[in-house]
Order: sequence, then structure tokens, then C-alpha cells
Amino acid sequence: MSKHALTTIGFDADDTLWQNEQYYRLTEAHFTELLADFAEGPKISERLLEAEKRNLAHYGFGIKGFTLSMIETAIEMTDGSVPAGVIAQILDIGRDLLSHPVETMPHVQDTLEALAGNYLLVLITKGDLFDQERKLAQSGLGDFFDAVEIVSDKTAVTYRRIFSKVGDGPERAMMVGNSLKSDIVPAIAAGSYGVFVPHELTWVLEHVEEPSDAPRFRKIANLGELRRLLDQLG
Repeated sequence: MSKHALTTIGFDADDTLWQNEQYYRLTEAHFTELLADFAEGPKISERLLEAEKRNLAHYGFGIKGFTLSMIETAIEMTDGSVPAGVIAQILDIGRDLLSHPVETMPHVQDTLEALAGNYLLVLITKGDLFDQERKLAQSGLGDFFDAVEIVSDKTAVTYRRIFSKVGDGPERAMMVGNSLKSDIVPAIAAGSYGVFVPHELTWVLEHVEEPSDAPRFRKIANLGELRRLLDQLG
């Protein structure tokens, strides 16, 4: 086997293996309705995004941080006069997010079945620990993975650590995901292949330019194209 041959494939979870962002969008729409007496929807969404940016360093990624950001935004938008009943409803819609159904993306099952046993498969996801564990269990995909890593953030250091621990190092690894910022750019910086699978809904804070000139950057329309790409790479 060539010293450069791929042995390990990392997969993002949210909006790569299963739907996720659509539930946040629905919750945000419900949130703006709750505050409709105080401001227009676009203004509320703008302030919520500002709160999320501020709070990432404190709460990290995931539903709990999102819920706290909604509460903070409600307090700000009402100058501290938000009714207790509205706060209670915000907590309710935040809890609802923690129990939304798991809907896997097209081609996921077939692709993982075909790759398992031929490569070391690693689930690499960020967000709330309990929520990610719940979604993995309900997805029925857990048995395909040789390792599961739930991390606070995804950086080149993260990928070097994981691919060195689980596989044969980042140079012989590939990361597959829908976020250029979290899945692709840092994986390439670590020395791995980065395979971008666009999703129609991607959180605005995950948007960066495609690293089109990077030798190890690839882009596919869906996971059903991954096996052909691997065949091309040899």
C-alpha cells in the first residue's frame, strides 16, 4: 500500500449525515413570532445572530447555547420587559429542538455500508454532547463507525489529533462535510483531503470561500458520489 493511500474517512454529522439546520430555522421563525409585538422579524433575527456570535466563546455550538441566545435577545429587544410567559415559551421551543426527529440524508446508508470495513470511519461532530449522542443513536448509523469524536470546535489541530489517534495520520485521511469553515478548510490545513458536500441550508457563521486551489479540495453533489471519488483517488 502506498504511504499516501487513504485509510481513514471522517464524516461530519449535522446536515451531512442527517438534517439539522432546518429545525433551527423553524425554531427561529417561531421565536420571531413570539417577539412580533416588539420588532420586525428580520431585525429580531439580526440581533439573534449577533448574540450567537458573542456567545460562541461562552456556550459553544449547539441547542443550549442557541436557547440562551434567544433569551438574551428577547431581553434586549424588549429593554428588559419581556414577559415571563414568553421566556417560558422560548425554553419550550429550545427543548423541542432537543427532541426533533432524525432524518438521514440521501445515500448515507448505502455509502456507509459500502465503505465500512474498507476504511476506518470516524464521526467527527461538534455541538451538545447529549444531543449528538441522541441523534447518532436514533439514526441507526452508529455501528458503521470505528470511532466517534464529539468536539467543541473543529480546527487543524483537532483533525491532526483525531486522524493520528484513530488512523494513520492526517495525510492518509479524508474529511467529508457540508461546512467549508469547519469540515473542509481546517482538514486541508491539517494535511487531509477535504470533500465538500453542499447543503441547501448552512448556518451563516459557517460560510467561507471554497479553497478551490487547494490540491486536496474536492466537491461532490451528494454522498452518493463519494465512492466514485475514492475510486478516482486510488
